[in-house]
Amino acid sequence: MDELIAAARDALDAAHVPYSEYRVGAALETADGTVYTGCNIENANYSNSLHAEEVALAEAVKNGHREFERIAVSSGVRDGVTPCGMCRQTLAEFATDDLVVACDEGGDAVSEYTLGELLPNTISEGTLDDATANAGDARDIGGD
Repeated sequence: MDELIAAARDALDAAHVPYSEYRVGAALETADGTVYTGCNIENANYSNSLHAEEVALAEAVKNGHREFERIAVSSGVRDGVTPCGMCRQTLAEFATDDLVVACDEGGDAVSEYTLGELLPNTISEGTLDDATANAGDARDIGGD
């Protein structure tokens, strides 16, 4: 895990954070051991900002990876930052509940979670299929 945390810390240097000054780096390890890094990239319109985890994931997916083992996240202040809800959902699109999420607490301290612990009720293809099926049932009630 030390190497993955170190890669996340290295990614902090590329962060573009002129507004919050809160740097975040992420390192995502694929099933074959390849590591992709990302950093946060802010925009004056905060909703258009990119998060470190999604930048790393996009790079991995762009290069053909769809299976992931673990992700490490670090901030410039080493405060144990975890992926936000949006990033958790984005990771869940490609990773299983068993994805290890390592959060840098500073020094040698790392908190570890699984994606399933951080996002226990993810929206998935199955969830959408269930919602579509249930919507059809609702339309049939009282139809005639």
